[in-house]
Amino acid sequence: MVNVIPDNGVLKLSPVTSTTVEDEILNVSGFKLYQNYPNPFNPSTQISYQLPLSGEVKIKIYDVLGNEVTTLVDEYKLAGRYNVQFTINKEQLSSGLYFYQIRFGKFSDTKKMLFLK
Repeated sequence: MVNVIPDNGVLKLSPVTSTTVEDEILNVSGFKLYQNYPNPFNPSTQISYQLPLSGEVKIKIYDVLGNEVTTLVDEYKLAGRYNVQFTINKEQLSSGLYFYQIRFGKFSDTKKMLFLK
């Protein structure tokens, strides 16, 4: 299939590409997991993320061994930009490197953060 594009009385043909809804969902450019701020942090930090579509979102914190520390988000969210705060209070965590990961369908992204006492 081709598109017909008029150009000063001359017709130009250009190929048409089609995408499926799943292709659009997997288009990572619309999803964004931002670096936490501040980093390093003590006792709290803010994590921002962006969703181009509505759906189930999970954001979890892991230690360097891959053990889950906590779940920050586990719910249905509308498309948009969000902030979530991670505060060390009940969790007695040691200083060090931690990871936070977002999951939305087949999309996932992971970033590092540093906790200093």
